[in-house]
Amino acid sequence: MSEVQDLLIELGTEELPPKGLGKLIKAFEVSIEQGLVEAKLGFKTVRSYAAPRRLAVIIEDLETQQSDRLIERRGPATSAAFDASGQATKALQGFARSCGVDVEALEKMETDKGAWLVFKQQQPGAETSSLIGDILQKSLLNLPIAKRMRWGDLPGEFVRPVHWLLVLFGQDVLPVSLLGVTSSNTSRGHRFHHPDDIEIESVRGYVSQLEDQGKVLVDMSVRKNRILEQVIALGEKLGGKAVVNEALLNEVTGLVEWPVALSGEYDRRFLDLPAEALISSMEEHQKYFAVRDNNDVLLPYFITVCNIESKDPSQVIAGNERVILPRLSDAAFFWETDRKHSLAERSAQLKTIVFQHKLGTVYDKSKRVAQLAAVISREINGDSKLAERAALLAKCDLVTEMVGEFPDLQGVMGRYYAELDGEEAEVCEALDEQYLPRFAGDKLPKTKTGQALSLAEKLDTLIGLFAIGQPPSGVKDPFALRRSALGALRIIIENKLDLDLKMLLERALKGLGEIAIEEDCVEQVLQYLFERLRGYAGEEGYQNDVFEAVLATKPTKPADFMQRLAAVAGFRELEQAGTLAAANKRIGNILRKNDVAENTLVINNQLFTEKSEQVLADKLILVKAKIAPLLAKADYAGVLTELSEMRDTVDAFFDQVMVMADDLAVRKNRLALLNQTRALFLEVADISYLQT
Repeated sequence: MSEVQDLLIELGTEELPPKGLGKLIKAFEVSIEQGLVEAKLGFKTVRSYAAPRRLAVIIEDLETQQSDRLIERRGPATSAAFDASGQATKALQGFARSCGVDVEALEKMETDKGAWLVFKQQQPGAETSSLIGDILQKSLLNLPIAKRMRWGDLPGEFVRPVHWLLVLFGQDVLPVSLLGVTSSNTSRGHRFHHPDDIEIESVRGYVSQLEDQGKVLVDMSVRKNRILEQVIALGEKLGGKAVVNEALLNEVTGLVEWPVALSGEYDRRFLDLPAEALISSMEEHQKYFAVRDNNDVLLPYFITVCNIESKDPSQVIAGNERVILPRLSDAAFFWETDRKHSLAERSAQLKTIVFQHKLGTVYDKSKRVAQLAAVISREINGDSKLAERAALLAKCDLVTEMVGEFPDLQGVMGRYYAELDGEEAEVCEALDEQYLPRFAGDKLPKTKTGQALSLAEKLDTLIGLFAIGQPPSGVKDPFALRRSALGALRIIIENKLDLDLKMLLERALKGLGEIAIEEDCVEQVLQYLFERLRGYAGEEGYQNDVFEAVLATKPTKPADFMQRLAAVAGFRELEQAGTLAAANKRIGNILRKNDVAENTLVINNQLFTEKSEQVLADKLILVKAKIAPLLAKADYAGVLTELSEMRDTVDAFFDQVMVMADDLAVRKNRLALLNQTRALFLEVADISYLQT
């Protein structure tokens, strides 16, 4: 067994982009691990560490050498290797030369398919120390860096200038040169608390040594938890609770090496502004955490996380209080300026904003969405006039000063300004709800007007982009159609809205007028939506064959689709499911071979010659009567339970009846009987897809 040592790699840089630090170090860890696997080097664990000025990985118990391996190359078959006199052919001679040996050194290999000459050689494993440089170089090249930079006349490119490289294998420094630096066993501490070099004493002592000596918490998760604990504690000390935005917490974690949380105060007059505006200003510009009281009312405090342990924190706090004042003053100015004009008065400004050059301006889109929202609102028993009004106002806050400065407040500010304008309460709420859900798992619109507006907005975008031939492709989705599709499905399904997507898409397409150029765009969007629904159903625990069984009947109501899924999933567990699924598959094959596509073929009882035919016909009449009221109330589980009772009858029919009788009339009559049997199951799903 090969010996093992711990390996530490640390790349020291200027301050890395804080928002992307987590993604960057994860990619670095994965790439290093993949390089070791490809090199066939065994190891115990790979752990990654990251701080604003460094990326590091520690590989525990890494083999010091590759295992020896047998190289085997197959040459020509023996039939082609020697001529009639037993001399080596040119093919064999050429193969031996390519292997660097004489013909006599080749071995013969017997297989079931004949005999071949082969070259075998034991190749000793390379020393790990000779491989790490290439693995590291390749890993850095594979990192997801959108823009790489050069500095000076140094070789290579990276996201930030590189200042040091530490590569320690056991107690030995591995000689590696890249990005203008040469490896050593020295790291660097905190930029202010310990700017000097730190000689790393051991790989496993790296983390603690940097913390104790260098004042650097190099473990991102530890640093994040330290920040969170301090922020929460300060919020409680201030008599409330800190507003912890996960994205901000991650960004701050990427900004500091030695976190120290401090609190400051701002003028209470700013509390007259919408809380969201203050929070956005603090988070976006200053990276501060806001504080609310226990009733969720904003308090005039902020929490900042410094990257230094100051001897005089009051000076740091005072500096931060001075910095936040102009930011909040700007927000107050925007608030006062925006209130001089109503949202409705801003509508004309939307004519200057292009949504998409073929689909027109945001104003044009608002008109289309208003018409579609009114239709949806009527379908869900909402107020169509409110939905139309909300749609016409929905994008007006985009041209306000506040949203221009804080784009994340679109919708939120629309709600505030609509309230000031005296708009209906549900219209105001809908302006905020139009963007829901904003991300996976986010809350959904609660009001009927908000649901209608959000759906109309999303469906108009989907049909519009598909109509002009610009669906999402690969990783490119500039209009977030995937998010829109899943959001629309969630709104319909989780609010149990009885909406027909095909009808709504056709109505949306009509609103495009002469813009549409793709004739089958409605079907394209439906297919796109139901592929998103497949993923949603999978997350809900439904197996793919159950989904395919329902999809085969082409229902276009998502809420109804999910009811069918639940019923089929339950049916799948019944004892009769396997037999009936097989029978349905058999029936389907027979009908397809005989071009029987209609389920309205008339059954003539006078043509029955076998008792089991009459029994099946009588059973059809009985079951049809039982499932009719169940179908009327969409009780698909009840329908399938009734249909499961047909198993013995269907089995008896196939055991005793020759469907393809010589008599054409008898044959057609039996096909009609099977067609109507299958039609009953198709009222819910095509169970022939089930893999039971």
